[in-house]
Amino acid sequence: MAICGVIAHCDDWPDVAQFAQKRQAWFRRFLALPGGIPSHDTFERVFAALDPRVFERCCVAWLGDAAQLVNVGHIAIDGKTLGGSAANGLAPLHLVSAWATQAPVSLGQVAVEGKSNEIAAIPKLLEWLDLNGALVTIDAIGCQKAIAKKVVAGGGDYVLVVKGNQERLLDDIQATVGRALDGELVATKVRRCTTTDSGPGRVEKRSCVVITELAGIRDRKQWSQLSTVGMCYRERTVNGETTTETCYFIGSRRMGARSYGQALRSHWGIENQLHWQLDVSFREDANQVENRHGAANLALMRKLALGLLKQHPRKDSIARKRKRTALDTAFLGEILAGADNLDEV
Repeated sequence: MAICGVIAHCDDWPDVAQFAQKRQAWFRRFLALPGGIPSHDTFERVFAALDPRVFERCCVAWLGDAAQLVNVGHIAIDGKTLGGSAANGLAPLHLVSAWATQAPVSLGQVAVEGKSNEIAAIPKLLEWLDLNGALVTIDAIGCQKAIAKKVVAGGGDYVLVVKGNQERLLDDIQATVGRALDGELVATKVRRCTTTDSGPGRVEKRSCVVITELAGIRDRKQWSQLSTVGMCYRERTVNGETTTETCYFIGSRRMGARSYGQALRSHWGIENQLHWQLDVSFREDANQVENRHGAANLALMRKLALGLLKQHPRKDSIARKRKRTALDTAFLGEILAGADNLDEV
């Protein structure tokens, strides 16, 4: 009842309870409900009592079946703060999520107290994921030697953004990129790619250079299976106003500049396809669930609902799909079954 309610445009437990009451006849087709529909207080107590780690594993396993996940390919890891979860002097809950960019579905989350604790959360999240053959991308806060080692040990490869938290590494990469651009490195050790996208009033140019000559990286042996360093430069012009952004990175997988550029671009899909959708379509930041377990579990339900909604082939926005499921139980059944099981609904 909870997952159906969250899919069907319910943003809190009173909404879920009301939806279940209105759809009681439909739920009785496959639930006994000897005590009737639970109150919103009961929903809240139950989800506050559930261990988020155990509940998550059950939900992700179900979503994996519904989405027919076999080889996720690319996993983006990033954090998001639940703005409405601050209570009793505690800071808002911060969730670190793993997002399968090609599926696209959420593969798991770890709750921490604040963004600064992401470094401790990422290894825990990696332990729960099947990394075999996957390419894992993480922002600069996850650029840690232990995290790189854990990804490789799990059978995956990493692309880690490098900023000032690894100052010596950043200096070395910038110097190496400079030498490459000046033609001072062997040509076979340097690859470049430039792409341009355009739309109404918008032009975006991206240039990526990857370098496999690592002699200038002083700490190269401390980074597990390090094979590549590089830089991506983005120039974006919107309505005549131009902005630029430069990103430095390290990677363990040997692949071309186009592939590295695409991986970094796809990484930000976790912002557009997951975090933005949770805020806009599910109004996550406005949610006022303060209990830590309850907030984490409801956030997991939103991610689960979003993944199921994205799997359905109907060409509608997430918000419109949610409204449709609230009105049409047949469509809700299709969402629950998953895109590959529509014939069985």
